[in-house]
Amino acid sequence: MSTAPALYRCTVTHVRTTPRRYALRHRTYMWLTDPDAPPRLPRPLRPLARFDARDHFGGTTPTIRAGLEAFLAARGIDLDGGHVVMLAHARVLGHVFNPLTLYWCRGRDGSPLCVVAEVHNTYGERHCYLLCPDAAHRAATNKEFYVSPFFPVDGGYRMRLPEPDGRLDLTIHLERDGTRPFTATVRGQRRSATARAVLGTALRNPLSTLAVSAGIRFHGIRLFLLGLPVQPRPRHLPQEGVK
Repeated sequence: MSTAPALYRCTVTHVRTTPRRYALRHRTYMWLTDPDAPPRLPRPLRPLARFDARDHFGGTTPTIRAGLEAFLAARGIDLDGGHVVMLAHARVLGHVFNPLTLYWCRGRDGSPLCVVAEVHNTYGERHCYLLCPDAAHRAATNKEFYVSPFFPVDGGYRMRLPEPDGRLDLTIHLERDGTRPFTATVRGQRRSATARAVLGTALRNPLSTLAVSAGIRFHGIRLFLLGLPVQPRPRHLPQEGVK
């Protein structure tokens, strides 16, 4: 597949089945890019798509790639010059919120190495999961991070995370006690990141990352008013290279 930066106009859905059914859907857009080669846009458009190392991992490394390598090295994995593609929201007009950033990592020979899922919550915390999907792009991991205030930190995730090509098609299930009380999907179509496409997409989704974080808070307040009990938030323990 092409390594040129690309846009995906996405539809994100969340379906909650317990303690009451609740579903939401919103439209946004995400970037697929090599963290070593972010998009090079005309100067007037650069405020619409910035990728800063401060927004990922510990926020202290000089580049996003360096943060990823530090996280992997702490877990005994050496990229050894292999290729990485990142799916993320860009910083738009100075604001960014990335509920989920994915890094597909390949070895120097091009073979799949691992996937890193970097999760941010609305409390300013972040956590990364190291995943090794099987041939069907499926991976499972224990839940270790407080995201929704209506679910405790228990159970696990089962994910389907194929590396995007013409289509983006991600599915994440939360599993607890043999049930799936929450499912999130991200679906989208690839577009070349031309200046015209970037401008048009930004105009269709103004302040996209601000809208994402505001939407999460809006639905959280709505669920609270519907009577869902809030679960205590445990103290977050930073990972190596991730604050």
